[in-house]
Amino acid sequence: MIRMASCSCGQLTAVAEGAPVRRSICHCRACQQRTGSAFGLNATWPADQVQIEGEARSFTRSSDEGFWSRSSFCPECGSTLYWEIERRPGMISIAVGCFADEAFPEPTVEVYGERRRPWVRFETEKPLAED
Repeated sequence: MIRMASCSCGQLTAVAEGAPVRRSICHCRACQQRTGSAFGLNATWPADQVQIEGEARSFTRSSDEGFWSRSSFCPECGSTLYWEIERRPGMISIAVGCFADEAFPEPTVEVYGERRRPWVRFETEKPLAED
């Protein structure tokens, strides 16, 4: 299976091959700031299964635990399309909202659940695992 994600203007794309190895919702403050929302929705693949095309700029930050995360975004429209984190070397995470795919599989993992906004609720077929 091939899935294509793009930024808002279409200049920056990511083509992912195969199924993602992880689908997660993250409630950390960095994901809240990155998305401008209450959480981030992410899908992760081995880097060798992702082809990035177009120009990207990146921003590297340190997590609460001291590990780096590098977000890559389109310099034209500002959409964050993908990121890499120190804790998952050789992996690329892509923002699920950048896939034009209403049938994208639901997340299976929830991260930083203790920071979830009290009004956020999910209806999933299976309970989300905590990471």
